Amino acid sequence: MTGVVRYLIVGCGYLGTRVAKALVARGPVVGITSRSESATALDRQGIDGFAWNLDDEHAPVPRLLSLPAAVLYFAPPPAEGATDPRLERFLRKATALPTRLLYVSTTGVYGHADGAPVNEDSQLKPGTDRARRRVDAEQQVMIWGAANRVPWTILRVPAIYGPGRLPTERLKRGEPMLRHSEAPPSARIHVDDLVAAVQLALAAPQAKNRIYNVTDGNATTMTEYFERVATLCGLPPPSLIGRDEAEQRVSPEFWSYLRESRQVDSRRIREELGFSPRFTDLRLGILASLPAP
Repeated sequence: MTGVVRYLIVGCGYLGTRVAKALVARGPVVGITSRSESATALDRQGIDGFAWNLDDEHAPVPRLLSLPAAVLYFAPPPAEGATDPRLERFLRKATALPTRLLYVSTTGVYGHADGAPVNEDSQLKPGTDRARRRVDAEQQVMIWGAANRVPWTILRVPAIYGPGRLPTERLKRGEPMLRHSEAPPSARIHVDDLVAAVQLALAAPQAKNRIYNVTDGNATTMTEYFERVATLCGLPPPSLIGRDEAEQRVSPEFWSYLRESRQVDSRRIREELGFSPRFTDLRLGILASLPAP
């Protein structure tokens, strides 16, 4: 690795690896992961990988953090609590101010809206600690960015699907889904479209200090999504049950997704940045996610 880093991806996993491959033509990219094995795997793909465990206060800080770069922060918060100490530790220990800070959050920060539309100006009503951690992270980004004069961008993202990210194992296990009449609207985004949105947000001056919802614009239900995946993958469709039974049969984490209802408005990123997702048709997105024959 040279002494120049243009992009630093913190949490360089499923999304980060794809973003790194898209950005490498623009300049040097470095990916930070929590484990040395993952960093080695990045190296094998032609991405400079470094391990830094953000849960360890005493872990050595990679020297590359002394190099100015655009930081793309994709690392999730811890699994417990209502704050994100990982992000706090990163911001506190970075020895060079980023030229830009892009944070990928979740549309879960809006909480349950009883099926009503939500946009970037809607009041945040996180209904789970998972969503509260994301609200805390967003606030950290905005407060820290303002205090250090670092321009930031927050992308609020729903469920991500793509190659290796289809619910085929759930379908094989025969996990049930909600009846159509009881299934709330939900949003999603194909990983390739999210990579495109990240690149747009990094390049556009008007994206500085802005928040954007990033969806495919197609508000289908989780039940419709599972049924389409089943059909296109040649798997049995899920059995359909009511909400009372689902609360007892599905995992608490999955139920927390199913019980919330909102329609995510993503017009801002389309109108301000010209974002035009490729996979607005869920069927085409699923087909593009299947292994090559």
